[in-house]
Amino acid sequence: MAMNDSINILNSAYLAVEYIDSFLPDNPLQQPFKNAWNYMLDNYTKFQIATWGSLIVHEVSYFLLCVPGFIFQFIPYMQKYKIQQDKPETWEKQWKCFKTLLFNHFFIQLPLICGTYYFTEYFNIPYEWEEMPRWYVLVGQCFGCAVIEDAWHYFLHRLLHHKRIYKYIHKVHHEFVSPFGMQAEYAHPLETLILGAGFFIGIVVFCNHVALLWAWVICRLMETIDVHSGYDVPLNPLHLVPFYAGARFHDFHHMNFIGNYASTFTWWDRLFGTDSQFIAYQEKEKKKQCITKK
Repeated sequence: MAMNDSINILNSAYLAVEYIDSFLPDNPLQQPFKNAWNYMLDNYTKFQIATWGSLIVHEVSYFLLCVPGFIFQFIPYMQKYKIQQDKPETWEKQWKCFKTLLFNHFFIQLPLICGTYYFTEYFNIPYEWEEMPRWYVLVGQCFGCAVIEDAWHYFLHRLLHHKRIYKYIHKVHHEFVSPFGMQAEYAHPLETLILGAGFFIGIVVFCNHVALLWAWVICRLMETIDVHSGYDVPLNPLHLVPFYAGARFHDFHHMNFIGNYASTFTWWDRLFGTDSQFIAYQEKEKKKQCITKK
């Protein structure tokens, strides 16, 4: 009965969004995007699209999303939004991070990306434009992927903090007490495999077009770079996502090496009480601000 009710609710929500979408004006970017997509299909093989296309999407998205945070360090006005103002970024740390990223991207992640084509072939995942889901379906699927990845990340990340394991794997990621955007994927190769596995679970569950692979890559990178940015910028559109953790939530984890284990949402930490120190810290900060204003 509960399952049927859930399905009915989801179907009603889908129909409601579809009805609203019918009143929206045509997207002026849709036709150019369609032309580019069909050009890609006509000129490249599925293996090239799945492998090199996925690599390009990942690399371009990753470093473009890092650009705002990188620029912020040179703008005095933005320093008031930096969470750990006493720990500025250094060229030495950023260069070390960049070199490790290149190794992880091309020697750890690229071999995994090479399996994308075989995954799409095995599950008959379509590439054609006509089979592409509507935008609101992609949004819903990406949200579903985020929920699944967040659960995986919480429990495995918490396990990596166990005293018998931490110094061998996860300690690498915590070399930077004050994180910055580019550091999001700075990790031990084993951690890249362990925590990165959560990314693929949602794909297995939801994927019905190769476009979801790329949409989910962009969404996941947007989230992880934001929470590692070190800046709590106002009017951040990601804060419109229900239960979104954000930069302050994850920055506290890097400051204290404990608690706030989830990647995207706050519910697992709330459920298991692993955000208690963060809540206490926030209350202290509010009291300090009130005293300062007086």
